[in-house]
Amino acid sequence: MALPAERLKTLIEAALFVAGRPLNVSELKSSVLADYPVTSRYVQLLLAEIRQDYSTRGVELKEVASGWRFQARQEYAEELSRLWSERAPRYSRAVMETLTLIAYRQPITRAEIEAIRGVAVSSQIVNTLKERGWVRSIGHKEVAGRPELLATTREFLDYFNLQSLEQLPELDPDLQPPLPPMPMAEGGSDQQSGNPDE
Repeated sequence: MALPAERLKTLIEAALFVAGRPLNVSELKSSVLADYPVTSRYVQLLLAEIRQDYSTRGVELKEVASGWRFQARQEYAEELSRLWSERAPRYSRAVMETLTLIAYRQPITRAEIEAIRGVAVSSQIVNTLKERGWVRSIGHKEVAGRPELLATTREFLDYFNLQSLEQLPELDPDLQPPLPPMPMAEGGSDQQSGNPDE
């Protein structure tokens, strides 16, 4: 059964509003568009049209790592924050520095983070980032003690409105301390194991 493009657009729009999370093209095709013969390319075209339709509105259609979602425009964040009596959690400088190092140097171990920061990284800091869903363990580094390798998640990308890590802002080279050498595993290899997030 074929539907006119405008009807398909409004169906996609409604799905994105009620989903409560980003939806990718495959999810749209296998759910609300399952009864309609549409290609992925056509769904992408419809999404681009919806984004254009909202270009002058207070909400926008944004593509993030997990798919597409509607969100308020960033320019209204301050005014909209008055709607919530509860403030978003504020994270300490140590938590944010640790998250930054994981994002830019992943996969990375806690010892490597400590070497760069020059101070110990408590388990609580790493647990806070894991509980928030921004960081996960992707395996262990093949060195003495087999320390946990940390990397960011899709939730991290979604929260910070990124489609991929390549969209992270560039750091000033003067602010990037060199990564200290780590002990090598037997056989002179520092191979890592683990499966990074898709």
